[in-house]
Amino acid sequence: MENETTLIEVFGNNPIIKVLDFLITFQLFDYPLTEIAKNSGVSYSTLQTFWDKLKSNKIVVKTRRVGKSDLYKLNTKNPAVKQLVKLDFNLIKGAEAEVEVYA
Repeated sequence: MENETTLIEVFGNNPIIKVLDFLITFQLFDYPLTEIAKNSGVSYSTLQTFWDKLKSNKIVVKTRRVGKSDLYKLNTKNPAVKQLVKLDFNLIKGAEAEVEVYA
């Protein structure tokens, strides 16, 4: 698939990776669950099956409530999340370096 990110290419096209990839890419912003599902290409019901695990492991944090919706973002203060973001960055850099070698 042409539009796959490096993270998805390496770790597979599964719902958790797709959600993490979206949250890493847009880590400065917070979103309601419906937008996280839509923008990551995961159904809302699938997102609900693992969202509590992401919350309990402090991968994501609730930032605020707007109307009836809670908004969440990637918990960039979590050391594991910091490593995940760093891994994503290094995977991208490695992929770019590989393209340069073959160019």
